[in-house]
Amino acid sequence: MALTKEESNKALVLKAFDTLFNKRDYDAALHFWSPNYLQHSAHIPPGREGLFELIKNVPATLKYENQLILANGDYLMLHGRFSGLGEGVPSWVVVDIVRMENGVLAEHWDVIQDEATQASSKSGLPMFGENFGTTALA
Repeated sequence: MALTKEESNKALVLKAFDTLFNKRDYDAALHFWSPNYLQHSAHIPPGREGLFELIKNVPATLKYENQLILANGDYLMLHGRFSGLGEGVPSWVVVDIVRMENGVLAEHWDVIQDEATQASSKSGLPMFGENFGTTALA
């Protein structure tokens, strides 16, 4: 049975994020991001080159984990965690919004928040998954 457009887009975006953020395979990642990639993040320089250069300059311990991905046509929202950003740096819980075009990531927006610790969480619940992250600041 053929995948729906949304299912295909979800699989492609998850593979793209793993390829760039976890495997750091920049040559393979070129196939996932448009050469005309538009970046709306306040934390990332413009274009595909800006994103790749940023990742090249963060600690090799960087790790991306996905909790949830939603798709509506060519728009996707990912709820994820970026950890391993450096000693004393809290993990980020992020909602990434991407727009696909012709089978590649064409545009990106994000909402980023430092991950709360159990001690700082007023609800007593983790922001990501079922457990509090181990790299968040106390």
